[in-house]
Amino acid sequence: MSTVLPYAHGGPPIAAQMRREPADFRVDEILGFEPSGSGEHVFLDIEKTGANTEWVARQLARELGLAPVAVGFSGLKDRHAITRQAFTVHLGTKPEPDWNALAIPGVRVLGATRHARKLKRGVHRGNRFAIVLRDVRGERGRVDDVLAAIRADGVPNYFGEQRFGRDDGNLALARQLFSGTRLPREKHGIALSAARSELFNAVLARRVADANWNHALDGEVFMLAGTHSVFGPEPLTDEHVQRIKAFDIHPTGPMWGRGELRSSGVVRAIEEAAIDAQRDLAQGLEKAGLEQQRRSLRLAARDLDASWSGDDLTLSFALESGAFATVVVRELCATS
Repeated sequence: MSTVLPYAHGGPPIAAQMRREPADFRVDEILGFEPSGSGEHVFLDIEKTGANTEWVARQLARELGLAPVAVGFSGLKDRHAITRQAFTVHLGTKPEPDWNALAIPGVRVLGATRHARKLKRGVHRGNRFAIVLRDVRGERGRVDDVLAAIRADGVPNYFGEQRFGRDDGNLALARQLFSGTRLPREKHGIALSAARSELFNAVLARRVADANWNHALDGEVFMLAGTHSVFGPEPLTDEHVQRIKAFDIHPTGPMWGRGELRSSGVVRAIEEAAIDAQRDLAQGLEKAGLEQQRRSLRLAARDLDASWSGDDLTLSFALESGAFATVVVRELCATS
């Protein structure tokens, strides 16, 4: 990534290997609802190993003789992992196949239930993670202190390095796009997303460096926890302070696009300065037609727990949808 991302809790006290094998990185999707039990779609509970979500969707369509649009899912899950998530396939009145006989490498169907509608992107509530860090070395005595800080204050809600591609290749794509290069359709969205994420990270990095990423400043725009609903700016009160401490609301930063920044005062000045440093990305996003949105600056790692087995440390926690587990891990451990 172009932006250097400061740490919020003093830097990682330990180093370790992550993802030595797929079982070291487990992800379980938290949908927040159950299948309806009837309808033209089949709701599949799938466990996949070493496969990305879009590839699995294409394989399901091929195996069932369906158009790719007939397969739905909510979230993109890690490839180098064992992940469990829901898919839907639109079978209509066709008989269901033997789901256990599907010949898709690395894929197991754990359950199948009829459902009323196709799964749409982003409808899941979050994800639960179990991550094994192998051969830990460093200051083990500080691990509990950093975990306590994460539980108390959360972590900066950075976009993880996955968003930017190897050697920031997706950012390079964005700059090519904004300079007039035509990109294939599938790379167009990747480029826009990387540019937007880079600008958000740049704003958040400034606030982390100034140690004000997790409390309110003049001109703040807030997001209600667990939603995308925002409010403010408005005069700051003790109620704002208490709600932030309780993780009921979070300060936000801009997801760049056309239109006026919603923030004001001190917050707006910080955001404008960070964006001006990469004005080419900002102008490119505006010309691409994206609209201003907001994203929480703070990420809560729910039910954060850690357990040791010799030199290996297992972390478990839950995150809201759209968040990156790696930004939680990086506060505690430098990984390879």
